[in-house]
This record gives sequence, structure tokens and C-alpha cells, in this order.
Amino acid sequence: MTASTTAGAKIYIGTTLAIDFATDAGAIDDFEGDTFTEIKEVEDLGEFGDESSEVEFTAIGDTRKRRYKGTRDAGVIALVCGRDPLDPGQKKVLDAEKVKDAYNFKVVVNDAPVGGTPSTYYFSALVMSAKNSFGSVDNIVKVNFSLAINTAILEVVAAVTP
Repeated sequence: MTASTTAGAKIYIGTTLAIDFATDAGAIDDFEGDTFTEIKEVEDLGEFGDESSEVEFTAIGDTRKRRYKGTRDAGVIALVCGRDPLDPGQKKVLDAEKVKDAYNFKVVVNDAPVGGTPSTYYFSALVMSAKNSFGSVDNIVKVNFSLAINTAILEVVAAVTP
């Protein structure tokens, strides 16, 4: 498999179905049992993935600062969409912003090998904001969603179907 572009990738919002993260396989089964709605008119999927916080310590007995890896943070996705108030996916994200519950999300990448299946990412996130962006006269009206990921990101890697 080679590198691929973002073109053709899709993002979906699920429900607040609880996911059991005891094992990755069990969590993926839970995610796959959820009902997802595609979020349309996506211009930018943003970025996501784990990053560890830096924890510093300096003992008074030596002159060397030590660094450790602290908590892991999967990030906050800046999802940019062309505003479509009639799109069921955008409507679900707007509704999710109004509540305190985390929703399940699925990102499907357009990287499937010929006759195979694409890479799919699963995670749960809080919809922290939904801001309309109007810009100037020749701009498309957009809605910018902020998705704060609260779980591990599980990836089902693209595969050749036997």
C-alpha cells in the first residue's frame, strides 16, 4: 500500500452508546454496533492522534532537568464544513454541541487496496463548539466544529479482502 490523499475520506457521527475499552477488539465491535450518520460537506478533517504531556522534575542534588511522559491526549479536531442546515449529519453534530454527552465518531479513509477495505478510525468526543463562519462576499458560509476526543483512537487498518 502507498500513501494516499485525504480526498474521498468521510466522517460520521454516531450515538452516545457506551463503548467498553477493556480490549481494542471489543471496543471496535461496540463501535461497529453503533448507528452512524455521515457528516457531509466536510472541507477539512483537521488532525487527531495521541500526544503525551511533558512532566518535568529537577532534583536539588543534581543539575539535570529530567523529562517524563505524562497523560496522553488524543486532541481536539477542528472540523470545517460548508454549512448545510438540511444535512442530517451536521444537524446531529449541532445537537451534540448542546449536551454534555460524548458521541461516537468514525473516520473512513479513502485508502482501500483494490478489492479491499479502507482504514477506519473510531473514537468518542465531546462537541465543544459549533461556530458559523461567514467571511467576505466570495466566501462559502461554513460551520466550524470543535471535537474534543476523550478516548483512545482505534484504527482498523486497510486490508486486502481475501
